[in-house]
Amino acid sequence: MNTIKHMQAVSRLLAAHASVFVIGVALVTFFFPHLFDWVRGTTQTVILGIIMLTMGLTLTTDDFRILAQRPLDVLIGSCAQFFIMPAVAWLLVHVWHLDAPLALGILLVGCCPGGVSSNIMSYLCHGDVAFSVGMTCASTLLAPVMTPLLMQITAGEIIHIDAVGMFINILIVTIIPVAIGCALNKIYSRKACFPTIQSLMPGISVTCLAIIVGGVISTVHDDLLEGGVMLFFWTFAVVFCHNSLGYLLGWFAGRAAGFNTAKKRTISIEVGMQNAGLATVLASNFFAAQPLAVLPCAISCAWHSISGTILAGLYLKYDKRKEQTN
Repeated sequence: MNTIKHMQAVSRLLAAHASVFVIGVALVTFFFPHLFDWVRGTTQTVILGIIMLTMGLTLTTDDFRILAQRPLDVLIGSCAQFFIMPAVAWLLVHVWHLDAPLALGILLVGCCPGGVSSNIMSYLCHGDVAFSVGMTCASTLLAPVMTPLLMQITAGEIIHIDAVGMFINILIVTIIPVAIGCALNKIYSRKACFPTIQSLMPGISVTCLAIIVGGVISTVHDDLLEGGVMLFFWTFAVVFCHNSLGYLLGWFAGRAAGFNTAKKRTISIEVGMQNAGLATVLASNFFAAQPLAVLPCAISCAWHSISGTILAGLYLKYDKRKEQTN
């Protein structure tokens, strides 16, 4: 029993400091580049599948009912998700004249569905959590079709896009693990041990994400050394602009739709935070000839968690100031 409690405490700690842990693993890997050499190909795909399985284990049938109960909200959110982020990525690629590898990476991040941790951020900033879960479910379900299609539109002129292969890959690493997780939740939710298992999922998810990022750093280590500090900061600047514009334009999309404050915050976070772990795996599997394509994806893995936490904190500070003035 004490062991389980310790594991739960570790899981909560990892969930609360996810970005710090991921960045820590990335830094360690940079100095010990062979640490995660084993995170390649199928292994990387399986690890992402575990992350998506942990998501499925926390979802219930009530979460999917939101899609039917609030179709207009979810439709607006999904349209914003799959229009704003690919469009902003395409704009940045052409305005900044990015080289092909970095262009592919940022476009892939933009074309992926919303990130799982966006639900936590929506909760922290008093957003509409049900709407957040609904958007995450919808964008994940649409991803096998929308991500290859959008990559074909935005990146087809840069490199040949294996749309069918990408469809199958996304299906395997997202939809199937989520479906298995949901089925297990449905079957075993009344078991006394199941809530304990669920409480360990955040820690497992963060650990798996850190391992994926570690694998990426191992892959691009030599290129990073060759490119120097400027390569990293140039890529980070692109990721920062992409992510920040996603938050901003997501909020304006909610405003244009006449959403209340809670829903505007949620759509802002949902649009800005992407499933960069999926982007990382897809970049490794489909753009292996362009190894630096995974760099924007890996940086996004860490930065989206940091920026999401910062944005949620800013929303809360605004609420406190408003209460004080009133």
